[in-house]
Amino acid sequence: MGDVAKDLLAGTVGGSAQLVCGHPFDTIKVKLQSQPVPPPGQAPKYAGAIDALKRTLAAEGPRGLFKGMGAPLATVAAFNAVLFTVRGQMETLLRTEPGAPLSVQQQVICGAGAGVAVSFLACPTELIKCRLQAQSVLASVAGEGSVAVKYAGPIDVARHVLQSEGGARGLFKGLTPTLAREIPGNAAMFGVYEALKQYLAGGQDTSQLGRGSLMLAGGLAGAAFWLTVYPTDVVKSVVQVDDYKNPKFSGSIDAFRKTLKAEGVKGLYKGFGPAMARSVPANAACFLAYEVTRSSLG
Repeated sequence: MGDVAKDLLAGTVGGSAQLVCGHPFDTIKVKLQSQPVPPPGQAPKYAGAIDALKRTLAAEGPRGLFKGMGAPLATVAAFNAVLFTVRGQMETLLRTEPGAPLSVQQQVICGAGAGVAVSFLACPTELIKCRLQAQSVLASVAGEGSVAVKYAGPIDVARHVLQSEGGARGLFKGLTPTLAREIPGNAAMFGVYEALKQYLAGGQDTSQLGRGSLMLAGGLAGAAFWLTVYPTDVVKSVVQVDDYKNPKFSGSIDAFRKTLKAEGVKGLYKGFGPAMARSVPANAACFLAYEVTRSSLG
């Protein structure tokens, strides 16, 4: 089996582990990000992450925490296969000789390159996911002239966007903030992952690290991703769930400015707690699954 095929398979296994561990946290994050600013004197629908969790369980049951998982589950193979395969191919290009370890700086470059590639898969997938995760919030605040569409599932979201929101172009709404998230985010994640592995191994040879060390490095690398780009993710989410016929935002910059003006810096960190709570275990599982699968393939 060639290196590309090994990265494809290992990336798929890693992505599946990440999705199962992290999706409930992601649902709460998107609900908090997408709830509109309440009128003066009124409280927001969710007071915080715990309140959002309780209300979701009360209204939708445990299944509500996994709403929207169909879209990323259907594409997790492609997404993580592209992420780890592009990273692997860039590692090959940057190596001075076969098998030579790369520096942290080189891994940052590899992560950035992988971020460019996965953005074109992440954008339509996350648009579908965010629409499904946020629709209960949007339906509760929809007023005259702004009707929140109820979607039956991922296919229904895609069909609606293709028919009513500009065709295939509609699925790539939010591509700019997706690129602005994935490129620096993956650069930081893979850079931190490599730096921690080398620190824990005491040098550039990290082949003998145990599973605990890999999980620690992977979990903290995932946290580095969100610490680097979280406000960009908030902008992406509000743009992607914005009403097509009666939009609140003219684009990503407008969404950033209006969010900052209406809610201050705090508004750019809505859902940050669940995102960080998700990132550590989900990425620990992802990197461990990837490394174990990759090493088992030789």
